[in-house]
Amino acid sequence: MTEKNYLITRMNGRVFSFLLHGQQAVEIHCDEEQADYALGNIYIGKIRNIAKNIGAAFVEVAPGAVCHLSLNDIRHPVFTKKGSSRLPQAGDELVVQISRESIKGKHPSVTTEFTLHGKYVLLMSGEPCVRASSKLSREEKQRLTQLADAFPAARDSDAGQAAFSEGTQPDFGWLFRTNAGGAAEPLLYGEMELLYARYRQIMEQARHRTCFSCLLRTEAPYLLRLSDLYDSEADRILTDDGELFSEIGAYLAQHQPQDRAKLSLYQDGLLPMKKLYSLETQLARALQERVWLNSGGYLVIQPTEALTVIDVNTGKYEGGKKQESTFLKINREAAVEIARQLRLRNLSGIIIVDFINMKSPESNQELLALLEAELRKDPIRTVLVEMTSLSLVEITRRKKERPLQECVQGRPSDGRTSA
Repeated sequence: MTEKNYLITRMNGRVFSFLLHGQQAVEIHCDEEQADYALGNIYIGKIRNIAKNIGAAFVEVAPGAVCHLSLNDIRHPVFTKKGSSRLPQAGDELVVQISRESIKGKHPSVTTEFTLHGKYVLLMSGEPCVRASSKLSREEKQRLTQLADAFPAARDSDAGQAAFSEGTQPDFGWLFRTNAGGAAEPLLYGEMELLYARYRQIMEQARHRTCFSCLLRTEAPYLLRLSDLYDSEADRILTDDGELFSEIGAYLAQHQPQDRAKLSLYQDGLLPMKKLYSLETQLARALQERVWLNSGGYLVIQPTEALTVIDVNTGKYEGGKKQESTFLKINREAAVEIARQLRLRNLSGIIIVDFINMKSPESNQELLALLEAELRKDPIRTVLVEMTSLSLVEITRRKKERPLQECVQGRPSDGRTSA
């Protein structure tokens, strides 16, 4: 049985998180050691201006800290100060959450429908609804929906009675995560109660706090990611740092007590954790442009400003005279590795893959079916769009955090202020 570990350690003045299946990295994350983390924070922001030509509003969450807000996203806003127009306008103040970091020099994004995260369930402000992960069975979705309908706070008539402008009383809904599958009702209800209490506190604070107030400051990303781990993906949580061990332990005790027993402090002076799991080597490989396949073929991964291009090459592969089967074998191996690399490097947006051209439609269908199955394993929404007439495969992956390469190597400042 493959050992599955989630390792958190300090390297080069940063905190790194590694999800390892056996000795192979599945995810690597890099975070600066700082006290103020913007992603997930909830603020009372002020609309600075409306840009109708691009369908966006620009919202300040702190003086000079400008964020992008899609006008299509303003469906259930909570205004704390509203001008005379029923439509959003400059000067309006409203509750927003940072939904995406500044990526490739672009402004951070905010949303008016904020989300409170738990390991099993998310509370979503805005529309009252119940949803469940697509990875859960129909029977499990039905069970969880019934459980949410029976949740006492869901029928609480006071849920949205904060004194905001007319028509802006907040509602909320639930999204059950993959981890909720098979979870006991007391465990789920306990987490829902905590999220609901936090939601009510935010709504109450919004009534009395001034513009630019931070209504919710999230934990460090390396802690929040612990709630994103599937139960099946990590058997142990290891750290070799005493301070991190205490910090992680306190977080788990408060938010995920059922996982506290998974945490261990690695203490072996003769064989450091970084050496045992080759963490520096794993990181170096995740930053290389060329990725070798076991068959002798290789990938070339080139992120650009607009998209990421991945080229599949035969390399040193020697597969005999049966060219079609040779190409299919390399392409199949490449498909599995590409799905891993997207997650490992946290590549997002548009990804174009140039597989080795195959003549057989059946071979192409087999390849796409395999690639789609591998992409479904990614916790972040990843979609195989199509294979074009030029045999290029288009993939999209939701943007949330900066790519690993950008986090590790940094990027030139463009003068914009992050929240």
